[in-house]
Amino acid sequence: MPQGQPSVVPDDGLTTRQRRNRPLVFVHTGIGKGKSTAAFGLALRAWNQGWPVGVFQFVKSAKWKVGEENALKVLGASGEGGTVAWHKMGEGWSWIQRAPAEGELTNEDKAREGWEQVKRDLAAETYKLYVLDEFAYPMHWGWIDTDEVVEVLRDRPGTQHVVITGRNAPQKLIDFADLVTDMSKVKHPMDAGQKGQRGIEW
Repeated sequence: MPQGQPSVVPDDGLTTRQRRNRPLVFVHTGIGKGKSTAAFGLALRAWNQGWPVGVFQFVKSAKWKVGEENALKVLGASGEGGTVAWHKMGEGWSWIQRAPAEGELTNEDKAREGWEQVKRDLAAETYKLYVLDEFAYPMHWGWIDTDEVVEVLRDRPGTQHVVITGRNAPQKLIDFADLVTDMSKVKHPMDAGQKGQRGIEW
């Protein structure tokens, strides 16, 4: 695919411009490092185009300081590109499975609440790019129905792009998505006992 030229031109009745500007669904899955990092790189491109960006973190703890969060928030507030809204809904679900305190929402409830907000924003066309970080996990765990996710994304209005990250992305989502990247691992410093470090993992 040199210089971004497609290898085939489908007989779909669309003009080249219509096909080029078609809204896309991306899935970054697999056991390798870099799924969220790649999604945030896409968010940087969207910001540069002046697009409003919505980031929804479904797994990482609200207390976890993600490096890209601060950078994108500063850029979003700079007035030079698009706006950036950052929503944290997790309690570190992929690492901490603790029982909720009395009256507290369960992790499953929080995931569903977050998905309901995403649906409202899609219906209102709030953002041009949605980063649903670690959203593959709630679907994999059965907390959120994959069929519903596919239906909502298929019927979303306008030209809203959506990128979903996380291991074990359901096959139905993979089949539906326009672009799927499976991050494989060849080597990782943690295999040799090295813990994550500043500037690399966060």
